[in-house]
Amino acid sequence: MANLIIRTEDIKPEHILDMYVESPKDNAIIDSIKAINPAIIEGSRGTGKSFLLRVAEAQLLKSFHTTKILPVYVAFGKSSLLQTQDPNQFVHWMMARMCSRIIRALYQMGLLVGPSAALSTLLGGNQTVDIGQTKLETIAKEYEESYKKPHTEIDFSSIPTVEDFRDSIEDICKEKGIDRICILFDEAAHIFRPEQQRQFFTLFRDLRSPYISCNAAVYPGVTFYGTIFQANHDGTIITLTRNPLDPDYLTQMRDIVLKQADSVLIENIERHSINFNALAYSVSGNPRLLLKIIGMAYSMKANDVKKVLKEFYRTDIWAEHSILADKYIGHRAIIDWGRQFIETRVIVDTIEKNSQRLEDNKNESTCYFVIHRDSPKVVFEAIRMLSYTGIVTQLDSGVVITRGKTGTRYAINLGCIACQSAEPIVELNRISKQLSIKRFSEYGENHPIYQGLVSSVGEFTEGDLAEALNREMTKSISVLDLSSYQERGLFEIGINTIADALHATESDFQKIKYVGPTRSRQIMNVVFSSILEYLSG
Repeated sequence: MANLIIRTEDIKPEHILDMYVESPKDNAIIDSIKAINPAIIEGSRGTGKSFLLRVAEAQLLKSFHTTKILPVYVAFGKSSLLQTQDPNQFVHWMMARMCSRIIRALYQMGLLVGPSAALSTLLGGNQTVDIGQTKLETIAKEYEESYKKPHTEIDFSSIPTVEDFRDSIEDICKEKGIDRICILFDEAAHIFRPEQQRQFFTLFRDLRSPYISCNAAVYPGVTFYGTIFQANHDGTIITLTRNPLDPDYLTQMRDIVLKQADSVLIENIERHSINFNALAYSVSGNPRLLLKIIGMAYSMKANDVKKVLKEFYRTDIWAEHSILADKYIGHRAIIDWGRQFIETRVIVDTIEKNSQRLEDNKNESTCYFVIHRDSPKVVFEAIRMLSYTGIVTQLDSGVVITRGKTGTRYAINLGCIACQSAEPIVELNRISKQLSIKRFSEYGENHPIYQGLVSSVGEFTEGDLAEALNREMTKSISVLDLSSYQERGLFEIGINTIADALHATESDFQKIKYVGPTRSRQIMNVVFSSILEYLSG
């Protein structure tokens, strides 16, 4: 079995550049992240947003002594654990977390020499640094552990205002000879908490100064920017996709796998290159999905690959999407309808079009569909939910369709189309090489299939955060994105729910067979990362 790392959080920062597979598009995105203008990287789960932020961080650290640009990586994945009495807990926690990360970055670059009045704001009023745990780091941790004691009261009086923070950064930059601090926000906010996202983007906008540049990774379709932050004015939005039509697509996807592959897997891929190509096409440019299914089809033999394609794209990928309906009750009708629309209508229409063109000896295939611009807004909301999980990708708008009308064009994940075939490997390699973006299914503004959705969807309410968190804590660990070995090991030692896993210690994980101190830390980190990802969306 392959032991492939599927999450950036599990890669040590010093190994990031070794894992990076360069491409012109990814290099351009990284250059935008490192530039002074704010950049917002938008992409589905697993497309590599976090990884590119980490690559930008590593490159800036490497060139710091010449550019004097200090990168600071700030992950907000723990936002879903906040459960205090503070009505502004998210803003206070963000500021405390950001200050703590900047102090850590300065320390790691050897820039915390002697007492400094300029640093006092980031240290909660202190002028000397206790790098073991600063005052604001302690406050951030109290917020993050508040789920253990709901409605905890936390003293946030030492957390700076945005204005004081900006002034402090300016003083620090001048004192330490830094040109600017480049902040890299990952997992910007809980995806289905619009209020958290609005607060985040207000802060994102307010932080802007000659000494601070901000960048963020967000999900498509489920990000709320608020009224103060103006997308494309207060930040450049960059869509992260990898197009199977690109001439270097297969090479890049193969290199991503080979960066981690052992000698046996490399040999299997070389021996069964056609089968590997089918897997690479099936993920429609999503590296995490590719690494995941490569691990499931390690032998690369045709029967194993066919089995994985059918099981993963008929069941697993849809199960992940449907989980959203259980987690976010207010979105249930939209999420369920979106799945039904794609599965029973769009994919069926797409397969029929491809079959007809094959019969007509036309070397064209499609995975595209267009929704008329005047279709009910809730239809676009349903499709955006599908873009979050990577089942659908939005390509462009203003596409001309029948009778000169226009709409938005989307692409369906190729694996979801090919898995319906008796020979999915053959189908994937055929349709992927014949894709024509000019061919698509159209769904007009008054399509009959919309009626069920429009009549069933009421006004969405965010609900109570504490109640939602408590409900998720009781869920089985089977909802987490873990390997079968990890999941089985947790069940064997009595860790059955998310709450059990969050409260477990390293010594608990060492009870798993053949797991010692080193491996227990690795497994604990993987489980914790999976929990944060699940709770965040």
